Amino acid sequence: MTLGQIPTRTGVVGGGQMGAGIVHALLLAGSEVVLLERDLTAAQGAAERVRRSCGKSVERGKIADAAEPMGRLTTTTDAVDLAACGLVVEAVPEDEQLKRETLQRVEAVIADDAALATNTSSISLDALATSLRRPERLLGLHFFNPVPASKLVEIVIASATDEAWRERAVTWVRDGLGKTPVVVADSPGFASSRLGVALGLEAIRMLEAGVASAEDIDAAMSLGYGHPMGPLRLTDLVGLDVRLGIARYLERELGPRFAPPQLLVDLVEQGHHGRKTGRGFYDWTKESTV
Repeated sequence: MTLGQIPTRTGVVGGGQMGAGIVHALLLAGSEVVLLERDLTAAQGAAERVRRSCGKSVERGKIADAAEPMGRLTTTTDAVDLAACGLVVEAVPEDEQLKRETLQRVEAVIADDAALATNTSSISLDALATSLRRPERLLGLHFFNPVPASKLVEIVIASATDEAWRERAVTWVRDGLGKTPVVVADSPGFASSRLGVALGLEAIRMLEAGVASAEDIDAAMSLGYGHPMGPLRLTDLVGLDVRLGIARYLERELGPRFAPPQLLVDLVEQGHHGRKTGRGFYDWTKESTV
């Protein structure tokens, strides 16, 4: 069953910043959403993130109130509750083994005609698919932060992905979520992460070398090239730890041009991960919005 172009019941595994944003987008599309978390505390925290996100949509006039979409959200710690979902999106941290285990866990309970998607921003879908019973239904739905406001979803097609699932994913993203789908083949970093990380790493190297301040480097890209946000501020928003993980993966797959700058490594080791910790290349303790 579908509601418009989105399955009437969908699932999201992992309710962190990205997972909560994906839940929000699915709720606004009219779907009933099941959010799976590792334990009750995590589930409660994830539900609160979704509630705050829906509250911001109310403030911006996107929806009348948050109660109606929140009424279609169910949180759980039992994967069996995903059984009736027509689409499940994995949004756990960017760790290949964790994602493999999560996808296997979900595949064991969903129906044969349900889609299985991963929100990975860099890990090979072909590698993730090797542990699945039905790899032809795995595809990438790479959302961007902040999910409710972002217009883009990168649809990643693995070697085994069936063409029918590709077509459905494009329709879901375009007609159901009201976002723009970009279809790319499975390759390290896909299109967005590969280009975005390359720009971000070079900006960090420039800051490290004293070429200019973070503010001026970002202004050069925002005002000179029309980027809505400079690469250093964007890295703070994405998370320095996330960017470091992707850079190390791309370095292994594509070579030393993606080697992370020492400044990035040092900041992550010091616990400065960007906006979520209050400090990265900027001080976020005095800012409430991006």
